[in-house]
Amino acid sequence: MSDTVTLTLEEADDLVMQALTASGTSNHNARKLADGIMGAELDGIPSHGLMYVPIYCEHAKCGKIDGQAEPTVEQISPSAFLADAKSGFAHPAIDLGFSKIVPAAQELGIAALAVRNSYNCGVLGFHVSRLAEQGLIGIGFTNAPASIAPVGGTRPVVGTNPFAFAVPDDDGGIALIIDQSSSVVAKSELSKRANAGSTIPEGWALDPDGQPTTDPKVGLTGTMVPSGGYKGVGIAMLVEILAAALSGATLGIHASSFATNDGGPPNTGQFFIALNPGSFSGDGFHQRIGDLLNAIREQDGARLPGARRLAARKNVPARGVTAPVALYERIKGYCA
Repeated sequence: MSDTVTLTLEEADDLVMQALTASGTSNHNARKLADGIMGAELDGIPSHGLMYVPIYCEHAKCGKIDGQAEPTVEQISPSAFLADAKSGFAHPAIDLGFSKIVPAAQELGIAALAVRNSYNCGVLGFHVSRLAEQGLIGIGFTNAPASIAPVGGTRPVVGTNPFAFAVPDDDGGIALIIDQSSSVVAKSELSKRANAGSTIPEGWALDPDGQPTTDPKVGLTGTMVPSGGYKGVGIAMLVEILAAALSGATLGIHASSFATNDGGPPNTGQFFIALNPGSFSGDGFHQRIGDLLNAIREQDGARLPGARRLAARKNVPARGVTAPVALYERIKGYCA
């Protein structure tokens, strides 16, 4: 008997919607969140796809997240907007904010959205990709509960704090996407290895005493290794300032865990910038992007950042979504 189950995209989406709504999430909010979950599966990032559904459901059921929250957006200036997720899921607040910054950026050349009182926004690249599909350069930042210690320290002060960057092509698609955490790997990779009972490579995480570990469970109680040493800490600080301090969200040192039911709403934040290439570079932008990317493509063995993700978007619809049977049954359990 197989230990995995394969679902069509429609079956997986329906499963997610049923689980979320049965756990106390409004249909509207569940739809926005399900889009992000399925986007993660399409991108070949299962750690933020079906694997995260039980956590979302648990947090909605226990009240750590308000599944019925109705986000609001305030216009600060012609090109600046502030969304309040109201301690609900990030996706509905981001979606509402994007409905404002997309036309603003298209008209004015640049627009920004700050999101406060939010939550884990899943794959950050999913959101900036949506901006690129509107012909805009999308830049995104999101903070998380503290898990990275400063250089020379052992107490975490910033989260894995990813940033993402998506560039449009000249045909309504995406030419380039970069999406990376400030740590060597995303913390969800440790959770995935811990659940599978496997080890992690040395250099991914440290134990509570700041010593290297290959045990993902120990790593989850310690700290994540920053990407590039002090440079990774610097990037995490930049993200923390934009996504939390500037947005009026909760700093990572004060935010409750995304992984457990302990504590109240994390109320973390995001920050997005949308730029209209034509406003700055006229008709030459796409030619220059093409020249840059071709300089990489023409090299044997070289790979564009995000190339595997964009390739997965083409391949996953045909082969469907595969998940462990145990995970599938667990998600089904929330549908009752």
